[in-house]
Amino acid sequence: MRCLEKGESEESPSRSILLKTAREVLEAIRRDILAGSVTTAPPIEVVQQRILQRVEARLTPTQCRVINATGVVLHTNLGRAVLPRKVLEDVFDRIQGYSLLEVDRKTGKRTKRDFLVTDLICEITGAEAATVVNNNAAATHIVLNTLAEGKEVICSHAHLVGIGGSFRLPDCMRQSGVRLHTVGATNHCLIADYEKGINENTGLIIAVHTSNFQILGFTKYASLEELVALGSRHGLPVVYDLGSGALIDVSRYGYEGHRVRDLVVEGPDLVCFSGDKLLGGPQAGIIVGRRDAVEAIRRNPYYRMMRPDKMTLALLESTLRLYLNLDRVDEEVPVLRMIRMTADDIRPRAKRLAGRLMKAGLSAEIDVFEDVSEIGGGSLSNQAMPTVCVGIRPARLNTATAAERLRLGTPCVFVRISNDRLVVDLRTLQDGEATLLTEALRKALA
Repeated sequence: MRCLEKGESEESPSRSILLKTAREVLEAIRRDILAGSVTTAPPIEVVQQRILQRVEARLTPTQCRVINATGVVLHTNLGRAVLPRKVLEDVFDRIQGYSLLEVDRKTGKRTKRDFLVTDLICEITGAEAATVVNNNAAATHIVLNTLAEGKEVICSHAHLVGIGGSFRLPDCMRQSGVRLHTVGATNHCLIADYEKGINENTGLIIAVHTSNFQILGFTKYASLEELVALGSRHGLPVVYDLGSGALIDVSRYGYEGHRVRDLVVEGPDLVCFSGDKLLGGPQAGIIVGRRDAVEAIRRNPYYRMMRPDKMTLALLESTLRLYLNLDRVDEEVPVLRMIRMTADDIRPRAKRLAGRLMKAGLSAEIDVFEDVSEIGGGSLSNQAMPTVCVGIRPARLNTATAAERLRLGTPCVFVRISNDRLVVDLRTLQDGEATLLTEALRKALA
C-alpha cells in the first residue's frame, strides 16, 4: 500500500475506499491492543491482507447468481418467479436509455404509465379495465381503501389469510381504513351468513383465495357467483383477492387452481393478483375489473406511492406478451415449465447429474431417489409434485457445513438437507446449471 503521490486525489472512488478500509483495519488493531486481546501489532503483510480482503468484500455485490436446487419453484427467499430469458433480453434492448414511461408516441402528450400494459392485461384476462401497483398486498390495500374507506368489509372467517413476514389480511384491512366484519365459521360459510352481515355501514364484500393453506373435512362455502348476485341485490361491490394469479388453466398440468379469466367472467367488480407467482413475471399487483372502479383506484392518492417503475412495467409487458401464444407459453415461462414437469421428465436428468458427480470424484456417497417438490410462494398449496432427486452424503464434512460452503460459493447454491445428506431437486435447475452445480459441489466438498 503506497501513500498518495503529489497531485493525486483522495476523491477517486478506488483510492477513497482503500483509505477508508485501511483506517478501519488499523483502528480495529488499536482497539485489540488497548483491550489487551493482542500484545503486539501484526506484521505489515498481515495488515495488507486484511485490508485487501475487506476491500474485496466491500466491492462485491450482495446480489449474485443463485442456483436453486431446493425444488421449490416459487421460492420467496430466492426471488420467486424465474424471469424468462427472452424477457430479460427484450427488456435490456428496450430500456438501455430513456423509455416511453408516461408519454404517448403519437400525440407526444403525457399519459398513464400503466397504459404500457393495461391493453395486454385486458386482452388476456377478458377484463374491462386494469391497472398495476407494486405488489398484491398493495393491490388489496388500495382496493379496500378506494371502495370502502370508513366502512365495514364483509369477509368469511375462512378467508383471513396470513402469509410470510407477519402479513395478515386483518392488519391490511385496518391500515387501509376499513372495519373488518367476519361472517360464518372457519369451515362453513354460506351466502346466508354474508347476507346477515350486511348493514347500513357495509361498504364491500371480499372473497380471498386461500392459496397458501387448505381446510379439509366438512366444508361448505358460498360461491363467487352467489356473492356477486348478493352484491348486486344490495348495491355493494364484490372483490376477489386471488393472490397467486394464473393466466392459464393449471388443470392442464393436473393441478387445481383458479384462472383469472374464469373469475372475471363470474362478474366481481375487481379481481387482484400477483405478477411474480404463477404468472411468472416481476413482482407486481395487478387489478382487473370494472372500469369505474379501476379509474377510482387511479385517482386515489395512495396510487402514486404504489405504482411500479419502468423496469417492472417493461418486464411485465414482455412476460404478458408470451401469453399471446398459448401453444408455447409453458415452454417460454420458466415457472410454467417447471410446474408441468413430471417425475418421468426429471428422472433422466437426475441420473445424468449423479453420473457427472461420480465422475468428478466427489468425496461423498451419491444416490438417486424419488421425492416431492413444492410450488411454493403461497401457490397451489398442498398439491404434491412428484420429482426425482440426487442425494449427496459428504464423507469428510457434516451436511450443515457443506450446505454453508455451497451458499457462500460462486455461484451461490441452495439445496435441501434431508436424512443427513444434501438433496438436489432437478426440477428447479435451469439450463446449463448442472455443470456449474457439479463444480460448486466439487469445491465445497474438497
